[in-house]
Amino acid sequence: MSQPKVVLAFSGGLDTSFCVKYLAEDRGYEVYSVLVDTGGFSDEELKTIEANAYALGVKQHATISKTKEYYNDCIKYLIFGNILKNNTYPLSVSAERIFQAVAVAEYAKEIGASAIAHGSTGAGNDQVRFDMAFRIIVPEAEIITPIRDLKLSREAEIEYLTAKGVSRDWTKAAYSINKGLWGTSVGGKETLTSDQYLPESAWPTQITKTEPERITLEFVGGELKGVAGETFENSVTAIQKLAEIAQPFGIGRDIHVGDTIIGIKGRVGFEAAAPLIIIKAHHTLEKHVLTEQQLYWKEQLANWYGSLLHKGQFVEPVMRNIETFLGDTQSHVTGKVHVYLAPHRFHVEGIESPYDLMSSKFGSYGEMNNAWTGDDVRGFSKVASNQVMIYGKVSDSVEK
Repeated sequence: MSQPKVVLAFSGGLDTSFCVKYLAEDRGYEVYSVLVDTGGFSDEELKTIEANAYALGVKQHATISKTKEYYNDCIKYLIFGNILKNNTYPLSVSAERIFQAVAVAEYAKEIGASAIAHGSTGAGNDQVRFDMAFRIIVPEAEIITPIRDLKLSREAEIEYLTAKGVSRDWTKAAYSINKGLWGTSVGGKETLTSDQYLPESAWPTQITKTEPERITLEFVGGELKGVAGETFENSVTAIQKLAEIAQPFGIGRDIHVGDTIIGIKGRVGFEAAAPLIIIKAHHTLEKHVLTEQQLYWKEQLANWYGSLLHKGQFVEPVMRNIETFLGDTQSHVTGKVHVYLAPHRFHVEGIESPYDLMSSKFGSYGEMNNAWTGDDVRGFSKVASNQVMIYGKVSDSVEK
């Protein structure tokens, strides 16, 4: 009788390495490990992870490259919506994890696995994101979560692997780094407190640039297509180019404090130079080319979109509805944005766009009106104030 198949979301770390041995040797599964690359791994890292997977005894390992899809199906809408969780965090890990979870689930469905597993603990957001994606896409598959269910300590996992003949340096780094296309998260002892900040040495990119620079970003239909005079057909490459220019300034560092899906508060450091600059530049351009109502309703829906994405609801149909709205607002979001970069900071200096509504043809704020007269404004003001004027008079007459 053939062994049942289990697909394991695999990173190559201690937890998922334990899962391979446990699932194969203690539970009797054929283990199919899968890593979803969304822009956070080098070719060398991917080869090492694959080699380690086979050394642990997986039946088959798959590396699924999803960076292009990650941008087209997710990051693009985070830009369109100018989405920053709690006005701070560009959802670097939140977006990546749920997107990876969906890809793992789709792979499990494709190969007909009877079970699907992940190495999350019971203390974070990722367990919910993976569980939800798996239940939605492969509801018939058993979900196995060894680390969460067995409540294992790192020491217990290392002892188990050593007994199984797996010898590797499992020394935990002082800081947990998760690198992706849309930013890098940084966790350490300081982020477990409410009052401490990460030291300079903890940040993945050290400051090597001290002389300020001015660059121009070019957007076409809301998407970044040009950086510092260079044009890119693929926006992923444009994002990577901007990160290369801006990260050495130490731009985009912060600590996000937020509400986890499981109801507790959490802190995480992050380094996201490109996302923060892109969102600020994109939003500035939008303020010039969109109407007041477009800006207002975009903000309302974008907040919902970001919140749902953070909570693992990427597959919820309303997300496609919101994406349609956000995408439809971008037809005029085309132009250049001039940005000033300096150590630890940046600011937008101005924009140029053929769709700029700040046009001197119609008037200059506080200076000159070209498309209306003083009498027009006098009449408008009278009509616009009518209802509140009537409200006041009626209130006064009743209360006397």
